[in-house]
Amino acid sequence: MAVKEITSVEELLSLVGKEVSITDWLEITQDRINKFADVSGDYQWIHIDVERAKRESPYRTTIAHGFLTLSLLTLLESQAIKLKMPYKMRINYGLNKVRFPAPVPAGSKIRASLKLIAVEEISKGLQLIWNVSIEREGSAKPCCVAEWILRYYE
Repeated sequence: MAVKEITSVEELLSLVGKEVSITDWLEITQDRINKFADVSGDYQWIHIDVERAKRESPYRTTIAHGFLTLSLLTLLESQAIKLKMPYKMRINYGLNKVRFPAPVPAGSKIRASLKLIAVEEISKGLQLIWNVSIEREGSAKPCCVAEWILRYYE
């Protein structure tokens, strides 16, 4: 999908309550899962032991860490939305809500839809609150749903 370029506060305000963009699909490889395990220290077998997962997991394969899926918000959002406004810095301010309703099996593809739910003025900048739903190709349920807060400073 094309990147949605936003050039003014007025345009942002007109997008509140709307789905602004949907990202391209991103494959979640076993290599990515293993690297996340190395970084996070989460070596639970359901993520990294392919043979055991085939035998014992209800999914019959390894699955991505929920926090791996969540950590991809920045990458997915950057592929979908670009604020072309005079801001020097963007800060990930945090999350209000996060849920992982469905697994992400290794080898599957995910994408995010981003709905802008609020634009608020803050000292020397703006705060945007996004409702992000990450879906897995072929699944009826989203694999991650989050309310994400980003701050942009002049």
